[in-house]
Amino acid sequence: MKLFIDTADVAQIKEAWSWGIIDGVTTNPTHVMKTGRKPEDVYREILEIVNGPVSLETIATDSPTIVKEGRALAKLGPNVVVKVPIIREGLKAVKELSADGIKTNVTLNFSPLQALLAAKVGATYISPFVGRLDSVGHIGMDLVRQIRTIYDNYGFKTQILTAAVRHPEHVLQAALAGSDVCTMFYDFLKMLYDHPLTDIGLDIFLKDWAKATGQVK
Repeated sequence: MKLFIDTADVAQIKEAWSWGIIDGVTTNPTHVMKTGRKPEDVYREILEIVNGPVSLETIATDSPTIVKEGRALAKLGPNVVVKVPIIREGLKAVKELSADGIKTNVTLNFSPLQALLAAKVGATYISPFVGRLDSVGHIGMDLVRQIRTIYDNYGFKTQILTAAVRHPEHVLQAALAGSDVCTMFYDFLKMLYDHPLTDIGLDIFLKDWAKATGQVK
């Protein structure tokens, strides 16, 4: 399963990219707003750091304008993935962008039937928002499992990009469900490394090595 970082914070992206575990980046208008910078400046800097897929979101809600925005975003770099909302006009645009060879990420997915439609128009990625479903009393990971079954049933090439994760357990469940990608905040990426027994074991090894080499007074 590929791991993406979900942010527009260039410092976080640069640090996470240096760890060697990150495969790509997802952004959205809220992330970009929080930087206080011009979107294109942020996008160009991210693309200079990351050579994997970088999702940049369109803002329009009508198909012709989404296509226009998507083509402009795609010109920023060969690894740009155009992020489009899963609305009727959005999927019309995705079909046209896909025909142009432009990679797309269909976002704000909350049902398996929406995901089916996204695959039918050639989306590169579908982004089920599992944490938001959990917050309204649904089991978000059920959506990922349902999409996986549908895509496997019919041989769809669209990749499942589990999004809106709220804790490391979501990452684990995404991997077990066969999600192609999981995107998450910087803090959750750091948590993937953590286990108290690892810390205890390392502390024991270091202390024992110090005794073995006579470094303990």
